[in-house]
Amino acid sequence: MSVDVSDMPTSPNASLGSLRVALVHDWLTTYAGSERVLEQLITLFPSADVFTLVDTLDAPARDFLQGRPVRTSFLQHLPGVRRRFRQLLPLLPIAIEQFDLSAYDLVISSSHAVAKGVITGPDQVHVSYVHSPMRYAWDLQHQYLRQARLERGPVSWAVRVALHNLRVWDASSAPRVDTFVANSRFIARRIQKAYGRSSTVVHPPVDVERIPLGTSKGDFYVTASRMVPYKRIDLIVEAFGRLRDRRLLVIGEGPEMSRIRAVGGPNVELLGYQPTPALHRLLGEARGFVFAAEEDFGILPVEAQAAGTPVIGLGRGGLRDTVLDAEASATPTGIFFESQTVEDVVDAVRRFESHEGRFDPHVLRAHAQRFSVDAFRTAMIDVVTAAIEDHAAGRTD
Repeated sequence: MSVDVSDMPTSPNASLGSLRVALVHDWLTTYAGSERVLEQLITLFPSADVFTLVDTLDAPARDFLQGRPVRTSFLQHLPGVRRRFRQLLPLLPIAIEQFDLSAYDLVISSSHAVAKGVITGPDQVHVSYVHSPMRYAWDLQHQYLRQARLERGPVSWAVRVALHNLRVWDASSAPRVDTFVANSRFIARRIQKAYGRSSTVVHPPVDVERIPLGTSKGDFYVTASRMVPYKRIDLIVEAFGRLRDRRLLVIGEGPEMSRIRAVGGPNVELLGYQPTPALHRLLGEARGFVFAAEEDFGILPVEAQAAGTPVIGLGRGGLRDTVLDAEASATPTGIFFESQTVEDVVDAVRRFESHEGRFDPHVLRAHAQRFSVDAFRTAMIDVVTAAIEDHAAGRTD
Protein backbone atom coordinates (compact mmCIF):
# COMPACT_ATOMS: atom_id res chain seq x y z
CA MET A 1 0.00 0.00 0.00
CA SER A 2 1.47 3.34 -1.03
CA VAL A 3 0.79 5.12 2.25
CA ASP A 4 3.49 7.05 4.06
CA VAL A 5 2.43 7.84 7.62
CA SER A 6 4.53 10.99 7.43
CA ASP A 7 2.09 12.22 4.80
CA MET A 8 -0.86 11.95 7.17
CA PRO A 9 -2.20 15.31 8.36
CA THR A 10 -1.35 16.54 11.84
CA SER A 11 -4.09 19.16 11.65
CA PRO A 12 -7.41 19.32 9.79
CA ASN A 13 -5.93 21.52 7.07
CA ALA A 14 -2.71 19.61 6.41
CA SER A 15 -1.97 17.96 3.09
CA LEU A 16 -2.94 14.33 2.61
CA GLY A 17 0.04 13.69 0.35
CA SER A 18 -0.32 10.57 -1.78
CA LEU A 19 -3.15 9.01 0.23
CA ARG A 20 -6.01 7.82 -1.99
CA VAL A 21 -9.27 8.02 -0.01
CA ALA A 22 -12.81 6.75 -0.56
CA LEU A 23 -15.72 7.93 1.61
CA VAL A 24 -18.70 5.53 1.72
CA HIS A 25 -22.06 6.67 3.11
CA ASP A 26 -25.22 4.55 3.32
CA TRP A 27 -27.55 6.81 1.35
CA LEU A 28 -28.16 10.49 0.66
CA THR A 29 -31.84 11.30 1.04
CA THR A 30 -31.70 14.17 3.57
CA TYR A 31 -29.26 16.33 5.49
CA ALA A 32 -29.28 15.09 9.09
CA GLY A 33 -26.84 13.96 11.78
CA SER A 34 -24.92 11.36 9.78
CA GLU A 35 -24.57 13.77 6.86
CA ARG A 36 -22.92 16.28 9.21
CA VAL A 37 -20.24 13.67 9.79
CA LEU A 38 -19.85 13.07 6.05
CA GLU A 39 -19.60 16.84 5.51
CA GLN A 40 -16.63 17.05 7.87
CA LEU A 41 -14.98 13.97 6.37
CA ILE A 42 -15.18 15.67 2.97
CA THR A 43 -13.54 18.74 4.50
CA LEU A 44 -10.78 16.62 6.03
CA PHE A 45 -10.23 14.63 2.83
CA PRO A 46 -10.99 17.09 0.02
CA SER A 47 -9.61 14.81 -2.70
CA ALA A 48 -11.65 11.80 -1.61
CA ASP A 49 -14.23 10.13 -3.83
CA VAL A 50 -17.73 9.76 -2.37
CA PHE A 51 -19.81 6.59 -2.71
CA THR A 52 -23.42 6.00 -1.64
CA LEU A 53 -26.18 3.53 -2.47
CA VAL A 54 -28.78 6.11 -3.51
CA ASP A 55 -28.59 9.89 -3.90
CA THR A 56 -31.91 11.72 -4.06
CA LEU A 57 -30.79 15.03 -2.56
CA ASP A 58 -32.00 18.20 -4.21
CA ALA A 59 -30.35 21.61 -3.99
CA PRO A 60 -29.72 23.30 -1.60
CA ALA A 61 -29.72 20.20 0.66
CA ARG A 62 -26.67 18.88 -1.19
CA ASP A 63 -24.55 21.99 -0.63
CA PHE A 64 -22.68 20.21 2.17
CA LEU A 65 -21.13 17.92 -0.48
CA GLN A 66 -19.06 20.93 -1.54
CA GLY A 67 -19.50 20.11 -5.22
CA ARG A 68 -18.10 16.62 -4.88
CA PRO A 69 -19.46 14.13 -7.45
CA VAL A 70 -21.22 11.15 -5.88
CA ARG A 71 -20.95 7.59 -7.18
CA THR A 72 -24.10 5.53 -6.64
CA SER A 73 -25.04 1.85 -6.79
CA PHE A 74 -27.34 -0.01 -9.19
CA LEU A 75 -30.21 0.83 -6.81
CA GLN A 76 -30.10 4.42 -8.08
CA HIS A 77 -31.48 3.26 -11.44
CA LEU A 78 -34.43 1.22 -10.17
CA PRO A 79 -37.86 2.66 -11.04
CA GLY A 80 -39.41 4.71 -8.22
CA VAL A 81 -36.35 4.44 -5.98
CA ARG A 82 -36.96 7.88 -4.45
CA ARG A 83 -40.45 6.83 -3.36
CA ARG A 84 -39.81 3.27 -2.19
CA PHE A 85 -36.16 3.13 -1.20
CA ARG A 86 -36.98 1.71 2.25
CA GLN A 87 -38.61 -1.31 0.63
CA LEU A 88 -35.27 -2.29 -0.89
CA LEU A 89 -33.76 -3.24 2.47
CA PRO A 90 -32.94 -6.87 1.49
CA LEU A 91 -30.91 -5.61 -1.49
CA LEU A 92 -28.70 -3.23 0.48
CA PRO A 93 -25.95 -5.71 1.44
CA ILE A 94 -25.37 -6.93 -2.12
CA ALA A 95 -25.55 -3.35 -3.42
CA ILE A 96 -22.87 -2.05 -1.04
CA GLU A 97 -20.59 -4.96 -1.97
CA GLN A 98 -20.59 -3.98 -5.66
CA PHE A 99 -18.49 -0.86 -5.18
CA ASP A 100 -14.99 -1.45 -6.52
CA LEU A 101 -12.71 0.30 -4.04
CA SER A 102 -9.51 -1.48 -5.00
CA ALA A 103 -7.83 1.76 -6.16
CA TYR A 104 -7.87 3.34 -2.69
CA ASP A 105 -5.39 3.23 0.19
CA LEU A 106 -7.89 4.33 2.82
CA VAL A 107 -11.64 3.70 2.98
CA ILE A 108 -13.74 5.54 5.55
CA SER A 109 -17.34 4.40 5.85
CA SER A 110 -20.06 6.44 7.55
CA SER A 111 -22.47 3.71 8.55
CA HIS A 112 -25.84 3.33 10.23
CA ALA A 113 -26.90 0.46 7.98
CA VAL A 114 -24.61 -1.33 5.51
CA ALA A 115 -21.78 1.04 4.54
CA LYS A 116 -19.38 -0.71 6.89
CA GLY A 117 -19.79 -3.87 4.78
CA VAL A 118 -17.88 -2.61 1.73
CA ILE A 119 -15.24 -5.02 0.48
CA THR A 120 -11.60 -4.02 0.87
CA GLY A 121 -8.33 -5.88 0.41
CA PRO A 122 -5.54 -6.77 2.84
CA ASP A 123 -3.41 -3.82 1.73
CA GLN A 124 -6.17 -1.27 2.37
CA VAL A 125 -7.17 0.38 5.65
CA HIS A 126 -10.89 0.54 6.43
CA VAL A 127 -12.02 2.89 9.21
CA SER A 128 -15.76 2.72 9.89
CA TYR A 129 -17.52 5.57 11.71
CA VAL A 130 -20.62 3.86 13.08
CA HIS A 131 -23.64 5.99 13.95
CA SER A 132 -25.28 2.76 15.09
CA PRO A 133 -25.40 -0.88 14.06
CA MET A 134 -28.70 -1.42 12.20
CA ARG A 135 -31.13 -0.70 15.04
CA TYR A 136 -34.08 -2.43 13.42
CA ALA A 137 -32.07 -5.61 12.86
CA TRP A 138 -30.53 -5.81 16.34
CA ASP A 139 -31.78 -4.71 19.76
CA LEU A 140 -34.64 -2.52 18.46
CA GLN A 141 -36.17 -5.15 16.17
CA HIS A 142 -39.23 -5.74 18.37
CA GLN A 143 -39.83 -2.00 18.83
CA TYR A 144 -39.60 -1.56 15.05
CA LEU A 145 -42.14 -4.34 14.44
CA ARG A 146 -44.55 -2.84 16.99
CA GLN A 147 -44.34 0.65 15.52
CA ALA A 148 -44.82 -0.74 12.00
CA ARG A 149 -47.75 -2.87 13.23
CA LEU A 150 -46.00 -6.00 11.99
CA GLU A 151 -46.16 -8.15 15.11
CA ARG A 152 -48.34 -10.85 13.54
CA GLY A 153 -49.25 -12.37 10.19
CA PRO A 154 -47.42 -13.52 7.06
CA VAL A 155 -45.97 -10.08 6.29
CA SER A 156 -44.56 -9.96 9.81
CA TRP A 157 -42.79 -13.29 9.30
CA ALA A 158 -41.41 -12.19 5.93
CA VAL A 159 -39.97 -9.07 7.57
CA ARG A 160 -38.54 -11.13 10.44
CA VAL A 161 -36.77 -13.42 7.99
CA ALA A 162 -35.36 -10.40 6.13
CA LEU A 163 -34.11 -8.88 9.40
CA HIS A 164 -32.56 -12.19 10.42
CA ASN A 165 -30.67 -12.33 7.13
CA LEU A 166 -29.51 -8.74 7.63
CA ARG A 167 -28.20 -9.63 11.11
CA VAL A 168 -26.27 -12.60 9.74
CA TRP A 169 -24.72 -10.48 6.98
CA ASP A 170 -24.04 -7.55 9.33
CA ALA A 171 -22.15 -9.72 11.81
CA SER A 172 -20.27 -11.60 9.12
CA SER A 173 -19.11 -8.38 7.44
CA ALA A 174 -17.71 -6.84 10.67
CA PRO A 175 -14.20 -8.33 10.16
CA ARG A 176 -13.89 -6.25 6.99
CA VAL A 177 -13.37 -3.20 9.22
CA ASP A 178 -9.89 -2.51 10.55
CA THR A 179 -10.86 0.21 13.02
CA PHE A 180 -14.33 0.94 14.39
CA VAL A 181 -15.29 4.44 15.53
CA ALA A 182 -18.44 4.93 17.63
CA ASN A 183 -20.33 8.19 17.92
CA SER A 184 -20.92 7.68 21.68
CA ARG A 185 -20.14 5.26 24.48
CA PHE A 186 -23.67 3.91 24.03
CA ILE A 187 -22.92 2.97 20.41
CA ALA A 188 -19.53 1.56 21.45
CA ARG A 189 -21.44 -0.90 23.64
CA ARG A 190 -23.76 -1.76 20.74
CA ILE A 191 -20.74 -2.40 18.49
CA GLN A 192 -19.22 -4.68 21.12
CA LYS A 193 -22.50 -6.56 21.51
CA ALA A 194 -23.27 -6.95 17.80
CA TYR A 195 -19.78 -7.41 16.36
CA GLY A 196 -17.58 -8.39 19.30
CA ARG A 197 -15.24 -5.50 18.46
CA SER A 198 -13.83 -2.61 20.42
CA SER A 199 -14.13 0.94 19.12
CA THR A 200 -12.86 4.47 19.65
CA VAL A 201 -15.47 7.08 20.60
CA VAL A 202 -15.46 10.23 18.46
CA HIS A 203 -18.50 12.37 19.05
CA PRO A 204 -20.27 13.86 15.99
CA PRO A 205 -19.49 17.46 15.06
CA VAL A 206 -21.80 20.17 16.40
CA ASP A 207 -21.36 23.65 14.94
CA VAL A 208 -21.20 25.26 18.36
CA GLU A 209 -19.69 28.51 17.10
CA ARG A 210 -22.72 29.52 15.04
CA ILE A 211 -25.08 29.25 18.04
CA PRO A 212 -25.51 32.51 19.99
CA LEU A 213 -25.19 32.27 23.77
CA GLY A 214 -28.39 33.15 25.63
CA THR A 215 -27.88 34.60 29.10
CA SER A 216 -31.32 36.18 29.57
CA LYS A 217 -33.96 33.50 30.13
CA GLY A 218 -37.69 33.65 29.42
CA ASP A 219 -40.59 32.04 31.25
CA PHE A 220 -40.88 28.98 29.01
CA TYR A 221 -39.42 25.55 28.37
CA VAL A 222 -38.74 24.27 24.87
CA THR A 223 -38.50 20.95 23.07
CA ALA A 224 -37.58 20.43 19.43
CA SER A 225 -37.54 17.38 17.22
CA ARG A 226 -38.97 15.72 14.17
CA MET A 227 -42.34 14.40 15.32
CA VAL A 228 -41.92 10.66 14.97
CA PRO A 229 -42.88 8.07 17.61
CA TYR A 230 -39.50 7.30 19.17
CA LYS A 231 -38.81 10.98 19.89
CA ARG A 232 -41.64 10.85 22.49
CA ILE A 233 -42.75 14.45 22.08
CA ASP A 234 -46.19 13.20 23.14
CA LEU A 235 -44.74 12.26 26.53
CA ILE A 236 -43.35 15.74 27.09
CA VAL A 237 -46.59 17.41 26.03
CA GLU A 238 -48.64 15.17 28.33
CA ALA A 239 -46.28 15.96 31.21
CA PHE A 240 -46.76 19.68 30.72
CA GLY A 241 -50.50 19.01 30.75
CA ARG A 242 -49.93 18.31 34.45
CA LEU A 243 -47.61 21.31 34.81
CA ARG A 244 -50.21 23.84 33.71
CA ASP A 245 -48.43 26.78 35.33
CA ARG A 246 -45.38 26.16 33.10
CA ARG A 247 -45.26 27.12 29.45
CA LEU A 248 -43.88 24.76 26.79
CA LEU A 249 -42.93 25.62 23.21
CA VAL A 250 -42.76 22.67 20.78
CA ILE A 251 -40.66 23.07 17.62
CA GLY A 252 -40.82 20.63 14.72
CA GLU A 253 -43.17 18.82 12.42
CA GLY A 254 -43.82 15.29 11.25
CA PRO A 255 -46.39 12.48 11.15
CA GLU A 256 -47.14 12.70 14.90
CA MET A 257 -48.16 16.37 14.74
CA SER A 258 -51.93 15.85 14.80
CA ARG A 259 -51.75 13.40 17.71
CA ILE A 260 -49.50 15.72 19.70
CA ARG A 261 -51.78 18.66 19.02
CA ALA A 262 -54.69 16.62 20.40
CA VAL A 263 -52.99 15.98 23.75
CA GLY A 264 -51.61 19.50 24.21
CA GLY A 265 -53.15 21.87 26.73
CA PRO A 266 -53.47 25.68 26.73
CA ASN A 267 -49.94 26.05 28.14
CA VAL A 268 -48.40 24.16 25.19
CA GLU A 269 -47.70 26.02 21.94
CA LEU A 270 -46.85 24.09 18.78
CA LEU A 271 -44.67 26.29 16.58
CA GLY A 272 -44.06 23.79 13.77
CA TYR A 273 -40.89 24.06 11.71
CA GLN A 274 -38.62 26.98 12.62
CA PRO A 275 -35.62 28.23 10.62
CA THR A 276 -32.26 27.56 12.25
CA PRO A 277 -31.73 31.15 13.54
CA ALA A 278 -35.16 31.15 15.19
CA LEU A 279 -34.54 27.70 16.69
CA HIS A 280 -31.21 28.82 18.17
CA ARG A 281 -32.74 32.02 19.54
CA LEU A 282 -35.53 30.10 21.31
CA LEU A 283 -33.04 27.57 22.65
CA GLY A 284 -31.06 30.41 24.19
CA GLU A 285 -34.09 32.10 25.73
CA ALA A 286 -35.65 28.97 27.28
CA ARG A 287 -35.38 28.03 30.95
CA GLY A 288 -34.68 24.45 29.95
CA PHE A 289 -34.63 22.11 26.95
CA VAL A 290 -36.73 18.95 27.46
CA PHE A 291 -35.72 15.77 25.64
CA ALA A 292 -37.32 12.33 26.05
CA ALA A 293 -35.80 10.21 23.27
CA GLU A 294 -33.17 7.51 23.66
CA GLU A 295 -30.67 8.76 21.09
CA ASP A 296 -27.44 7.33 19.77
CA PHE A 297 -25.88 10.75 20.39
CA GLY A 298 -28.38 13.63 20.20
CA ILE A 299 -27.27 16.88 18.53
CA LEU A 300 -30.07 19.14 19.77
CA PRO A 301 -29.23 18.71 23.47
CA VAL A 302 -25.67 19.80 22.69
CA GLU A 303 -26.97 22.78 20.72
CA ALA A 304 -29.15 23.74 23.72
CA GLN A 305 -26.11 23.67 25.99
CA ALA A 306 -24.14 25.72 23.45
CA ALA A 307 -26.96 28.27 23.68
CA GLY A 308 -26.54 28.32 27.47
CA THR A 309 -29.66 26.32 28.26
CA PRO A 310 -29.67 23.24 30.52
CA VAL A 311 -31.17 19.93 29.42
CA ILE A 312 -33.93 17.95 31.14
CA GLY A 313 -33.40 14.61 29.46
CA LEU A 314 -33.77 10.86 29.50
CA GLY A 315 -30.66 9.48 31.19
CA ARG A 316 -29.94 6.87 28.55
CA GLY A 317 -28.05 6.61 25.28
CA GLY A 318 -25.88 9.43 24.05
CA LEU A 319 -27.09 11.94 26.64
CA ARG A 320 -24.91 10.12 29.17
CA ASP A 321 -21.95 11.45 27.15
CA THR A 322 -23.18 14.98 26.59
CA VAL A 323 -25.05 16.09 29.74
CA LEU A 324 -23.67 16.46 33.29
CA ASP A 325 -26.42 15.61 35.76
CA ALA A 326 -27.13 18.16 38.49
CA GLU A 327 -27.47 15.38 41.06
CA ALA A 328 -24.02 13.95 40.24
CA SER A 329 -21.83 16.85 39.03
CA ALA A 330 -20.43 19.97 40.64
CA THR A 331 -20.72 21.79 37.30
CA PRO A 332 -24.06 20.55 35.96
CA THR A 333 -25.45 21.09 32.49
CA GLY A 334 -28.81 19.38 33.01
CA ILE A 335 -30.79 16.80 34.92
CA PHE A 336 -31.81 13.24 34.06
CA PHE A 337 -34.99 11.23 34.39
CA GLU A 338 -34.75 7.45 34.16
CA SER A 339 -37.95 6.25 32.48
CA GLN A 340 -40.11 7.35 29.56
CA THR A 341 -43.17 8.08 31.68
CA VAL A 342 -45.21 11.21 32.24
CA GLU A 343 -44.56 10.95 35.97
CA ASP A 344 -40.79 10.91 35.48
CA VAL A 345 -40.83 13.97 33.22
CA VAL A 346 -43.01 15.90 35.67
CA ASP A 347 -40.71 14.96 38.54
CA ALA A 348 -37.61 15.92 36.52
CA VAL A 349 -38.97 19.40 35.74
CA ARG A 350 -39.64 19.97 39.43
CA ARG A 351 -36.19 18.68 40.43
CA PHE A 352 -34.64 20.86 37.73
CA GLU A 353 -36.28 23.94 39.20
CA SER A 354 -34.83 23.14 42.62
CA HIS A 355 -31.34 23.22 41.03
CA GLU A 356 -32.02 26.04 38.54
CA GLY A 357 -29.69 28.55 40.22
CA ARG A 358 -26.71 26.22 39.69
CA PHE A 359 -26.76 26.38 35.88
CA ASP A 360 -24.31 28.90 34.43
CA PRO A 361 -24.80 29.60 30.68
CA HIS A 362 -21.06 30.16 30.23
CA VAL A 363 -20.24 26.81 31.84
CA LEU A 364 -22.80 25.11 29.60
CA ARG A 365 -21.28 26.76 26.55
CA ALA A 366 -17.77 25.65 27.52
CA HIS A 367 -19.01 22.08 28.02
CA ALA A 368 -20.62 22.07 24.56
CA GLN A 369 -17.25 22.99 23.02
CA ARG A 370 -16.13 19.41 23.70
CA PHE A 371 -18.40 18.40 20.79
CA SER A 372 -17.34 21.10 18.33
CA VAL A 373 -16.41 20.69 14.69
CA ASP A 374 -12.73 21.25 15.51
CA ALA A 375 -12.83 18.58 18.23
CA PHE A 376 -14.32 16.10 15.74
CA ARG A 377 -11.74 16.87 13.06
CA THR A 378 -8.79 16.52 15.43
CA ALA A 379 -10.10 13.24 16.87
CA MET A 380 -10.77 11.72 13.44
CA ILE A 381 -7.29 12.58 12.19
CA ASP A 382 -5.84 10.91 15.31
CA VAL A 383 -7.94 7.78 14.69
CA VAL A 384 -7.01 7.55 11.00
CA THR A 385 -3.33 8.07 11.76
CA ALA A 386 -3.40 5.35 14.43
CA ALA A 387 -5.28 2.97 12.10
CA ILE A 388 -2.64 3.35 9.38
CA GLU A 389 0.19 2.92 11.87
CA ASP A 390 -1.47 -0.20 13.32
CA HIS A 391 -2.00 -1.63 9.85
CA ALA A 392 1.62 -1.02 8.89
CA ALA A 393 2.73 -2.76 12.09
CA GLY A 394 0.34 -5.66 11.55
CA ARG A 395 -1.69 -4.86 14.67
CA THR A 396 -5.49 -5.42 14.90
CA ASP A 397 -7.98 -5.27 17.72
